[in-house]
Amino acid sequence: MSEDREQDQDGNRDEESRPSSAAARRSRRASGRSSARKGTGGDSKDATAPKGRPTPARDGRGERVSLFRRIGRFFREVVAELRKVIWPTRRQLLTYTAVVLVFVSIMVAFIAGLDLLFAQGVLQLFGN
Repeated sequence: MSEDREQDQDGNRDEESRPSSAAARRSRRASGRSSARKGTGGDSKDATAPKGRPTPARDGRGERVSLFRRIGRFFREVVAELRKVIWPTRRQLLTYTAVVLVFVSIMVAFIAGLDLLFAQGVLQLFGN
């Protein structure tokens, strides 16, 4: 701990502006709030500072892009997302396929067995 403080005092001011742990961020936020409440901040911004440019209206009247451009953008984004996918190797694909087929066949056999068991039970209970 003391070594970290010595590094901060040596001139690494960038690390002070970006705390590395949640506890450090909480303490910096708390110290900022207490100084703001006391009025010791000194260089607080004027609350009525003028804006640089007006905010655009959000009434839904933005520039309408044509249907074909929207469809083209959609497919470009789909291709971009598919490029990010880590595709399985041929060996992995065969292994996963075999596992799925074995599991499905076991479940089909289990359900078929239950079906036969319940059918025999119903026939024994209610008869022909």
